[in-house]
Amino acid sequence: MRSATQAVERTEELCEALAFGIFLLMSALNRTPPERMVDAQGRPYFLWDVDMTLERFRDLLRHPNPETRAYAIGKLMRQAKPDDVFSFVTAAEIREHWDRLERYLGRTREFWRWLLATWQEQGVA
Repeated sequence: MRSATQAVERTEELCEALAFGIFLLMSALNRTPPERMVDAQGRPYFLWDVDMTLERFRDLLRHPNPETRAYAIGKLMRQAKPDDVFSFVTAAEIREHWDRLERYLGRTREFWRWLLATWQEQGVA
């Protein structure tokens, strides 16, 4: 029978292994190659509903108005592949703007809530 100390040590080892696995996963995301990110006019695939270049979209992600920035991040999170989201923003930026951007996530809200909570529990991002 294991002692409580052994059980705690094993749990810590498993958590460290899981955190390392998530770190490897984040560093090995399957991001869209730059040449496939945009069409011939410079519009990213995830902005299918507006006529906007990637450069203009990047400007919105850095806009001084926090509501505008939250809308852009939420649109990105809602319409881009999750792997591609992290080409534009960090998990810390998502958390920073969460209260504002959550309403723009639509059906993806629960996925993002789960992902961020899991990463936070594991101390990964």
